[in-house]
Amino acid sequence: MKVMDKKEVQEKIIPQEIESKVTEEEFSALLKLIAPGTNIRTALDGTLKAHKGALIVIENEAVPSLLDGGFKLNTKFTPQKLIELTKMDGAIVLSKDMKKINYANVLLTPDSKISTQETGTRHKAGERTAKQANTLVIAISERRHEIHLFYKNKKYPLIGTDELLRKANEHIQLLEKQRELFDKNIEKLNILELRNYPSLNQAIQVIQKGYLIQKIAENLKRYTIELGKEGTLLKIRLKELVKEVNEETDLIIKDYTILNFKRSKILFEDLAYDEILDDNHMLEILGYNKSVSHNTIIKGWRILSKTSLHESEIAQVINEAGSLGKSLHSNTDFYKKIIGEEKAYLLKEELNRIKLNNFAG
Repeated sequence: MKVMDKKEVQEKIIPQEIESKVTEEEFSALLKLIAPGTNIRTALDGTLKAHKGALIVIENEAVPSLLDGGFKLNTKFTPQKLIELTKMDGAIVLSKDMKKINYANVLLTPDSKISTQETGTRHKAGERTAKQANTLVIAISERRHEIHLFYKNKKYPLIGTDELLRKANEHIQLLEKQRELFDKNIEKLNILELRNYPSLNQAIQVIQKGYLIQKIAENLKRYTIELGKEGTLLKIRLKELVKEVNEETDLIIKDYTILNFKRSKILFEDLAYDEILDDNHMLEILGYNKSVSHNTIIKGWRILSKTSLHESEIAQVINEAGSLGKSLHSNTDFYKKIIGEEKAYLLKEELNRIKLNNFAG
């Protein structure tokens, strides 16, 4: 096995430690490979139940130079074989596709200059190896009864299936409640907007619920990925609960922001939970001064998007009307000048139907 000299380590390893950040898509794909139901996950859970510790490395072209001692196996991977090999102290090296056990009882020799926050010898070696080789290392602690993933510059605790299901179900319940509140606030906003009443405060209520739903859904999505096949029903329910929330929230921002829409959207996406619930902060992101009156003109993107008009046609109506009130309550002749006679009559029918549906209850 080739061993890098000091110069090679300094030239290659230190830049990698800075550049090898993990994308959300990349890590999600990785979690699917070790989800409950896979052979590797069966082996990991079995090792925990056997009260054994382990350090498991997924091989790539950079890994061989970090191995010392041990013995080569090159045997087909099975959960039982891996569990048996954890009785030895050294690391276990699996092939890139996790279908073979290539080495066992090896000593990992990553560069000691690579930063690590770990205290135990096994976890230090695991984190440094992951950073140096840009690969996945799985550390199982027999004392703490925990599994941690080290992948490139990321550390992630692997939660047990039962605990994952409990957390996922808690998130589903929370999501259901927030979706119920979102829908109720949308109904109130519809009525205010259709009557052309001041509705900025109500719009903020909906935006807040929309972003709370998005944040909860992001966490839940991670749990469903970790659960693999066990999370199939949760995925279906998650899809139902977030349906049209993002689109509706974006259109409200587009209607009420007095800044650039994309700019406001970016600012909203970066908010923490407590910032989302801060009404004044929400006003500032939309471009309003909290010390002045907030009776703003509603543009009308959201209501008009419920009609058959294309985006360019909605923009034309909004530009000509100047407000939602005029967009909704003008006569057919006004629309004819903008979108033509045929579409004008259709739009008028659709707007009347929207009004009737919202005021019928």
